[in-house]
Amino acid sequence: MPDNLETLTIDVFESRVGECFHIRAQPGGDLEAELIEARALGKAAGDRRAPFALSFRTAQLAALPQQIYQVAHDEIGSYGIFLVPVGPDGKGMVYEAIFT
Repeated sequence: MPDNLETLTIDVFESRVGECFHIRAQPGGDLEAELIEARALGKAAGDRRAPFALSFRTAQLAALPQQIYQVAHDEIGSYGIFLVPVGPDGKGMVYEAIFT
């Protein structure tokens, strides 16, 4: 797996849609989140990675504030990712992360 945030690509996440991730929402507590979408946002410019977006859903309806959270997966590892609450979708609260 990539060893830092800058080397993450959409390829790391596409096969993980539907899997459980953990958001460290507060000291000593994790929030389970399902990866519900990994989508490309365009093509790579030069030697930069292609931009992409990830959408996660939690069962908790109260939105966390937008900020950097440690987002962990058993196989991918843990990364500090800036999450923005998008809003509820009828199944829970949706958060989005954009990678450029």
